[in-house]
Amino acid sequence: MGVLAGVEPIPVFHFFEEICKIPHGSGNEAGLSDYIRQFAEERGLFCIQDEWKNLIIIKEAAPGYEAEETMILQGHMDMVAVKEADAEIDLNKDPLRLKLEGDTLFAEKTSLGGDDGIAVAYALALLDAREIPHPRLEVILTVGEEVGMEGAGKLDLSMLKGRRMLNLDNEEEGILLVSCAGGVQADCLLPTVWEERYGVILHIQVAGLKGGHSGAEIVKEGGNSNCLMGRLLDILIQKTSASLLSLEGGHADNAIPRQTDAVLVVKQEEVDLCIQKMQELEAQMKTELAVKDADVRVLITKEEERTVSCLQAESMRKTVSYLMAMPNGIQAMSADVDGLVETSLNLGIMKLTKDGLLLQYAIRSSLESAKEEVCRKLQSVSYLAGATVRFGGNYPGWAYRKESPLRDKMIRIYERMYGRKPEIQAIHAGLECGLISDKIPGLDCISYGPDMRNIHTTEEVLSISSTQRVWEYLLEVLKEKEDV
Repeated sequence: MGVLAGVEPIPVFHFFEEICKIPHGSGNEAGLSDYIRQFAEERGLFCIQDEWKNLIIIKEAAPGYEAEETMILQGHMDMVAVKEADAEIDLNKDPLRLKLEGDTLFAEKTSLGGDDGIAVAYALALLDAREIPHPRLEVILTVGEEVGMEGAGKLDLSMLKGRRMLNLDNEEEGILLVSCAGGVQADCLLPTVWEERYGVILHIQVAGLKGGHSGAEIVKEGGNSNCLMGRLLDILIQKTSASLLSLEGGHADNAIPRQTDAVLVVKQEEVDLCIQKMQELEAQMKTELAVKDADVRVLITKEEERTVSCLQAESMRKTVSYLMAMPNGIQAMSADVDGLVETSLNLGIMKLTKDGLLLQYAIRSSLESAKEEVCRKLQSVSYLAGATVRFGGNYPGWAYRKESPLRDKMIRIYERMYGRKPEIQAIHAGLECGLISDKIPGLDCISYGPDMRNIHTTEEVLSISSTQRVWEYLLEVLKEKEDV
């Protein structure tokens, strides 16, 4: 018997648990896509699986709903698959280990993938049901959303009839999302020069940060472990001859990194000074982040002297200077919407290889011109440093629609069910609504979903009761006919 057996809504959590048995981190969605394709075929549903493993599944209207507006339901199959350092699990092969505590569902020592597995579960539950009243349903399930919305960008939607879409990729119940930022990925590579050197080996780790989704959480201005490591390295090269053997932090460009690891070689006589400087900077970080990220820490371990391959002195200075000069975080707040980030970028992945220092960014803005300006800034700094920049995964923002029958309907139903109106919001995070709107002229779209916290982290949790309420709300939206 599964962990979620008997948990309401039973059909939704049945399929969510099935989804969690199949690894589906970004780039590894084929198994889940094949499972869903087989699910559709077994039920005689029209299904297209394209070469990238995106899926379109169509279920005709229930009796009495043939004349109603088609509803598109949309979500993505991939998740940000991250785990704690000591977790004995291979997220490319092993199922998630679900845990249930009261109203909270999470996965042991890994991310849960409620973003956006719960959308897939809602869709499968609707497609599987026989007694639920609904109009024609057109279900779009994409791949690669978390890595630049690659799947949505390649989708052919020409066969769809629907002009109303409910995107199920929101993590806060009671909020109807009506607009989002556009974004682009940037891969920056600075060439490095290596040499052999003899010295003491120091392992440095910046850890203890909250991290989170770079769209939803960047407004909180918590610590970015990659950037904090850059500060630490900058102090060391000013005071010592320390040089890098390795440097790595972060798991996804759109997740604020929580932990960054570096390995350095230093002269025996400089070890105590290195440790002192790192301890001083740790104290500064704790003061600066006392409210925003109070658990930040710098961990240091030491190995005996040996000869290793490390960055040549000038290459070390250039590498650290490049890291220090590159922008990160909020670049501008919206002048129109109080508290909304307009433009930001997140250094989500940092890795030192024999080819050079790789920095991977997620750039977001609700203004296309501002997004382009950040891209030019990265190019300018990189040009001065001798680095190269490659952009990809460019997706448009989702513009607010002044007239929206779907929004009016959802507000009306929500108010009837809960005695209050839902909040109408725009977000800084990216959604596939913009890309899909470009492919379907006149698309009327809303994004909605149940309460989740700490997505893209190992502390990700999903509310059981909220999942139930959103399911009930979704059923009412599908049930209500247009002549009401």
